[in-house]
Amino acid sequence: MKAIIFDFDGTVANTLPVNYHSFQTVFKKYDDKDFTDEEIKEMFGPVEPVIIQDHLEHSDKESAIETFYQTYEDKHSDLVDANSEMDDLLRSLKDKGLKLGIMTGKSRRSLDISLEKLGMSDLFDVIMTGDDVSEPKPHPEGVLKAIDQLGVSKEDVMFLGDSDSDIEAGQRAGVRTVGVHWLPEVQTKEFSHEPHQTFENISDFVDFLEGAQTR
Repeated sequence: MKAIIFDFDGTVANTLPVNYHSFQTVFKKYDDKDFTDEEIKEMFGPVEPVIIQDHLEHSDKESAIETFYQTYEDKHSDLVDANSEMDDLLRSLKDKGLKLGIMTGKSRRSLDISLEKLGMSDLFDVIMTGDDVSEPKPHPEGVLKAIDQLGVSKEDVMFLGDSDSDIEAGQRAGVRTVGVHWLPEVQTKEFSHEPHQTFENISDFVDFLEGAQTR
C-alpha cells in the first residue's frame, strides 16, 4: 500500500453536526423552514452552494451561501471536537512514507475551514473536493483524479469512507475500499455496497495496517 485516500465528513472528522447546523440556520433564516438532520442529509451530493441554490426558495441565494460559510466557521469549534486518535493515525502514516489524499464532496472553502480549525492543513498530499469534479460521488471521477495526482497505481491505493457513495465510488474506481464507522456521526449506518473491510474504531484499523505490513 503506497497511498490512502480518505473521505472527510464522518471519516476524518466528525463534521456532520456543523454541516447540519449550518444548513438548518440558512433554511430557517431565509425560508423560515425547519429541516431535520436526516432531511439535510438527503440533500447531500453537490457542494454546499449548489445545495442551497437547488433547495432554497428565497431569492437572495448569494447571501444565504455566505451565511452558510460564516455559520460553518463560527460554530466549528463548538460542534467539532479535535480527534487526537485520528491526528496520530494520519501523522503516523505520513511518517511511514504513505501518501495521503482527501476525496470529499464538500466544497474547498468549507474543507479549508475544517482543516485549519483541526490543524490538519499540512497532512495531505492531494486534496480533491466537490469543486474539482464535474460528477460527485458515487461517480469515481474524484477518486481517479486523486490517484492520478498521487502518482500511484490503483493496486496500491485504499479508499476510506463512511457512506455508500464512498464505497461505490471506490469500487467503480477499482481500488480497495474500507468502510468506517468510527466517528459519532456517519452518513450510512449500514452499507449496501460491501467494502473490502469495515472498521468500527481507529485502533483496529491501525492493527490491520500493521499486520498487512508484516506479511
